Formats: sequence, C-alpha cells, structure tokens
Amino acid sequence: MRNGGSRKIHLFLLLVVTAVFIWSAIKPASYLSWLLEVSPAVVGLIIVIAAYNKFRFTTLSYVIITILAIIMFVGGHYIYSKVPLFNWIKDAYDLKRNHYDRFGHLLKGLFAIVLREILLRKTPLTKGPWLVTIVLSMSLAIAALYEIIEWLVSKISNGGEAAKNFLGIQGDIWDTQWDMLCSLIGSIVALLIFSKLHNRLLKKEVIKE
Repeated sequence: MRNGGSRKIHLFLLLVVTAVFIWSAIKPASYLSWLLEVSPAVVGLIIVIAAYNKFRFTTLSYVIITILAIIMFVGGHYIYSKVPLFNWIKDAYDLKRNHYDRFGHLLKGLFAIVLREILLRKTPLTKGPWLVTIVLSMSLAIAALYEIIEWLVSKISNGGEAAKNFLGIQGDIWDTQWDMLCSLIGSIVALLIFSKLHNRLLKKEVIKE
C-alpha cells in the first residue's frame, strides 16, 4: 500500500539528487566531459519523474536510482579517472589506476533490482531461475550497450580529450571487459542481497497493476 511516508522519502531523494546535480554543474573539470557523463542519468531521471504517477517504483528502486545518478554526477564533475578520494586510494595503496570507474560499474549492478521490479510488475514472469537469468542478461546487455556508446562517441569525436575522459580506459586495453564484468558481478550481488527485501516492499508499497 502506498502512503505519505513513501512519498516524503521519494521527495527527499529527488531533492538530494537535484542538489548533487547542481553541485556537479558548478565548475566541473570539463563541461563537455560533464555533459557526456551526466546526460544518461538526467534522461533516466526525467523518465522516472514523468512516469511517477503512472508507474511508481518501490522505495528501494528509487534509492538505487538516486545512488546511480549521484555516482554519474560525481564522475562527471571530476572526470572518472580523477575523482579525489580514489586518487588518494590509488596513491595510498600504490595502485596503477583510479578505480572510481570500476567502483561505479560495480554499483551499476544495483540496477538489476529496478529491472527485476519492471519484469515482475509488467510481464508474466514470476520469481525463480528464469527471472534471475533474464535480469542478469539485461544487466549485461545494458553494460555492453553503454560500452558501445562510449566507443561510438570516441569514433565520432576522433578521439578528442572529452572522448578520452568519457572512455576512461587509463591505458588498460581490457577496460571494456572489466567494466562489463564489474556490472555483472554487481548485479549478481544485488540480487543475492536485496531480492527478499525487494519482495517485501513490492507487497507493502505497490498497488497491484
């Protein structure tokens, strides 16, 4: 059942993500890189907000969407390969690269819960192995599509500085494969950890379609 409490939480999440977006737009490292990084999140948020009254997700899904948007806004502000905290980790542990990009792709696996919700509410699929298989396949497909978009941007811009920042390979020829693997691992972990909570929230918050 929906209630005022959930609406207040959703509004709070919207305010948080809006505040981070505004912060990210103030003097980013590169406005073109910022635009490339934040555009997918902004488009996704617009769709989610526009559909709020017709298809309202569980609070868990909105928390995940908020986290993913913030990850992209922070990456857009600093450039993924130069996020200060992960530069410090790189220096402190003598790592070869700034791992914010990998961290971001791992967290993007959380989107599996959002996909799970859409499939459970809008298709005949029920809980079980097929649902898990299809959710993981969709998560991996989205990760692969994102890598293709990064490659196309690089090709269209002839490998300009903004495109290099957007790609963020940091000299690793296997960066694309690592990014997709991180997303897949994140999706598996998300399903293992959050599926039971998600089921409870689906019963509690969602009006039967």
